[in-house]
Amino acid sequence: MKKDDVELIVETGYDDTAEDGHDAASQPSTEEGQGVTSPEEGAESPEKKKSVGSTLRQLKEQVSEDDEVLTGAVTLRQIVGGDYLLALVRHYVWFIVLVVLLTCIYVGVRYQCQQDVIEISRLEKELVDAKYRAMSSSSNLTEMCRQSNVLKVLSENEDNELTFPEQPPYIIEVKSEK
Repeated sequence: MKKDDVELIVETGYDDTAEDGHDAASQPSTEEGQGVTSPEEGAESPEKKKSVGSTLRQLKEQVSEDDEVLTGAVTLRQIVGGDYLLALVRHYVWFIVLVVLLTCIYVGVRYQCQQDVIEISRLEKELVDAKYRAMSSSSNLTEMCRQSNVLKVLSENEDNELTFPEQPPYIIEVKSEK
């Protein structure tokens, strides 16, 4: 409500700028259980005029030119003073909270993903090392199982009970009867 509107209300006693666009003087008003009155009747009591006038004067004193003007235009003073930013934050506070929450979740998930990638990399290196050790052990076992190594070990232990045959093995073929 502008200061001019308040002065008009104080002078006439009626608000001619109703919110719905109709003239407030055409609307009936009631006060403290009294009957319906209109400005055309003019039969208002002096006490009623005085109470309306005092209320409107108090309203006029409360309204000042420093009050924010509710216009769509944004001024440089509002931007620099932070009024625009504060209004923007108040209007979008839940959206800002949601964005911050989603950002925190995104950072947390990304951190966990990086930790998992590091763990996978470490386990892959460990797997490659295990494969190399298994291959090395397998080659050592194959070398120890060769006939020449077995003979060498037997001769070193001076075990005479085991000897290798001098003749090749003889293969016996058995015909099956069917």
